Amino acid sequence: MVQKRLARGGATSLLALLALTCGAAPAAAQETPAAVAGKLRDAAAADDWGYRFLERLTSEIGPRLAGTEALTRAATMAQRELSGAGFENVHAEAFPMTAWIRGVETGEIVAPAPQHLVLTALGGSVATPASGIEAEVALFRTWADLLAAPPQSLTGKIAVVTQRMVRAADGGGYGAANPIRRAGASEAAKRGAVAYLLRSLGTDNHRLPHAGAMNYADDAPRVPAAALANPDADQLERLTALGPVKLRLVLTPTSNENASSVNVVGEVKGSERPDEIVLIGAHLDSWDLGTGAIDDGAGVAIVSAAGRLIAALPHHPKRTLRVVLFGAEEMDYSGAAYAKAHADDAAKIALAGETDFGARKIYMLAAPAGSAKSEFTRTLSETLVPLGIYLGRDPALFAGDDVRGLQTAGVPVISMRQNGLDYFDIHHTADDTFDKIEPQELAQNIAAWTAMAYLAAETDVDFRALATAQR
Repeated sequence: MVQKRLARGGATSLLALLALTCGAAPAAAQETPAAVAGKLRDAAAADDWGYRFLERLTSEIGPRLAGTEALTRAATMAQRELSGAGFENVHAEAFPMTAWIRGVETGEIVAPAPQHLVLTALGGSVATPASGIEAEVALFRTWADLLAAPPQSLTGKIAVVTQRMVRAADGGGYGAANPIRRAGASEAAKRGAVAYLLRSLGTDNHRLPHAGAMNYADDAPRVPAAALANPDADQLERLTALGPVKLRLVLTPTSNENASSVNVVGEVKGSERPDEIVLIGAHLDSWDLGTGAIDDGAGVAIVSAAGRLIAALPHHPKRTLRVVLFGAEEMDYSGAAYAKAHADDAAKIALAGETDFGARKIYMLAAPAGSAKSEFTRTLSETLVPLGIYLGRDPALFAGDDVRGLQTAGVPVISMRQNGLDYFDIHHTADDTFDKIEPQELAQNIAAWTAMAYLAAETDVDFRALATAQR
């Protein structure tokens, strides 16, 4: 059975897991959770199944925009892979959504120095007229400057915000800058702008724009919106300092309000309390400029590989481990859809976590609220030390966009922090491709998530009770 489950893996992973599951089988019932977690950690570090799954996903499917045929094919592949990896109850849960398709996107400086601009439409943006929009630029070097502009001061102009995103290991600069992308078009439209551009939310200096979703406010006109490659934002800063600049913008995205996507689910049934769930997730969809390797194919590989190793144990942990591959995170649908569909059984989810920050090494564990002194956290922390991961002082306050709805419903969360210094050099760009994945770093992630998921499913700790007691 173990050999069949590992047929898709390499020789190293086969030998490692055979040593774990067969060699230790006679004494498995007497082994401590810490000992099993340590063996799982070491087997995961030597296993390449997750790396190969990620290769197949990014090569055979490629970009996976939610609501498209590519996402449907990705979901079919994911179900096949999970079934072959020993998961049970593998299925897809459909939900409605509005699918957004990019279309043509061009920008150019018309005057004073005609030249091409590199940009990409923001997800959810409306189209320009077929002939495009040609207008003078109103440039703001900070978000605050745009917000300070009075009503109708931008009438007939293309508003441009060129504020730079701050590079930070924990990705905090992205969260701080996110309103520039999310709310910028509506704020510009409230002041009379006919279109909106921003410097990409990225920390690179490559001439590659960063995609991303935006949201329209109900009390403002809907104007086209796009992200500029960072060098092109610099170019506009230089030119507008010399005098008026006129741009021409053509965007032709379309939307299908009757589309749908799916969340793919697979489980490792618990041996004693199968109705209690430990949920780990990642998102299957991606933007369409690259092939979605770091965002979030890596996460898909991490949680799937973790579940596979746990499924191969001769004795499953007490709680059920549930892996969810969310099907529309980038457009903000799948987490809310999952939380709504599972509102009546959210109380059964003992703990949730999500990995959606690429494949760089994990350096810190943020434990569930109130659990710092528990046997679970002590054992997990000791198990992760050989991987170079330390226990953070603060509890997990956020675990990912797709588990946010569950967290709001009272589900405790856990988080593992990765080195994100260069994540936003690649994030949402055409550079998000498989070659950016470092196999050993991906393996470190898989090892950490495997150990964590096993211990969380095996422990008797009531994370809800601990979190409540801390309040």
